[in-house]
Amino acid sequence: MENKINFTKAIIDSLSIPESGKRDTYHDKKTSGLQLRITSTGVKTFSVYRRIKRGEPERITLGRFPDMTIEQARREAVRIATDISDGKNPAEVKRGHKAELTFSELFADYMERHSKPKKKTWLEDQSQFKLYLDKSLGKKKLSSIDRKSIAHVHSSITKAGYAPTANRVKALLSSVFGWAISAGLCEVNPVIGIKSNKENQRDRFLQSDELPRFFKAVAEEPNSLIRDYILISLLTGARRSNVLSMRWKDINFNRAEWRIEETKNGTPQTVALSPEALEILQSRRPSDSAVFVFPGSGKAGHLMEPKKGWKRILERAGIDNLRIHDLRRTLGSWQAKTGASLAIIGKSLNHKNQNTTAIYARLDLDPVRDSINKATNAMMIAGGIKDNAEVVKLKKVK
Repeated sequence: MENKINFTKAIIDSLSIPESGKRDTYHDKKTSGLQLRITSTGVKTFSVYRRIKRGEPERITLGRFPDMTIEQARREAVRIATDISDGKNPAEVKRGHKAELTFSELFADYMERHSKPKKKTWLEDQSQFKLYLDKSLGKKKLSSIDRKSIAHVHSSITKAGYAPTANRVKALLSSVFGWAISAGLCEVNPVIGIKSNKENQRDRFLQSDELPRFFKAVAEEPNSLIRDYILISLLTGARRSNVLSMRWKDINFNRAEWRIEETKNGTPQTVALSPEALEILQSRRPSDSAVFVFPGSGKAGHLMEPKKGWKRILERAGIDNLRIHDLRRTLGSWQAKTGASLAIIGKSLNHKNQNTTAIYARLDLDPVRDSINKATNAMMIAGGIKDNAEVVKLKKVK
């Protein structure tokens, strides 16, 4: 057979482009019926060319190289050959292939049927998909996503310097495919067997010498939405997803409280708002019927991804290796510095620990508020925002 070659990436990459208006066809030595067709524009497409029982030859297009790998094309060719030997019509096989879900379609099903109804962190799932999975896997058919595809995504995120994030994305992928198997949408989980990155327990928070630069950089942030979001994250110690979806109806200015009905650990939380936090919220208080404190233009209605603004702030401040989640740890650390007990810190940050949950439940909000105010005041002094160490006292609302 003419143009019969062993399909390898190096050989396919080196194949010449045919003249204008012509098309060259190459046949794989290893897999019967597998072809690679090259057009004069350089497009390389895998297909299967087989004769059905008591019928004419049929060509079934598989996918373009290199989006479809040689290994994936060979697996598809074998599967189609098996279907044909069982008496199935290639046209039906092709229609079945076209009807197969893409990862983007599967993820949409996962969000609607599993993540949103059952997971507190569904907003984080959605954000991770947009940032790390949509471009790399979104358009791929499920049958073309193998362990190598997942490993490439995990490795790319790791090499970019986000090893813990790579692990979170890997866990999300495993959850998606695990759910898909239970829903009868696929048969295998390609994430199984991929090793996670080793993670050290993180203890990063803003130090005294970093606070002046940090506050100055935040004050210089041109986007007031990002600026206020970062400050509220620091002054409340609340989780990122909760601050992003903060609603005006949950804020009580008279009691200086923010009620979060749903948190990551499944329990509601009442956040004591310091005078500084209240001042920021008052400045943002809308005159209309706005829903979210930090509105956004997307479907969710609120700010979704402050990554670019956060990067600008860190660059201006000259601070490395600091994440938005570290702001939560920063408040807790400054509470400890100003003499708060672990129980007080735990309740203010809504930690869920079996050994201390009973203690949290017995704590009144007043000592928590006092601790947050002390920590905030200490950070402001260290950051050069205040000149004296007096803690601002809030009047109790009877």
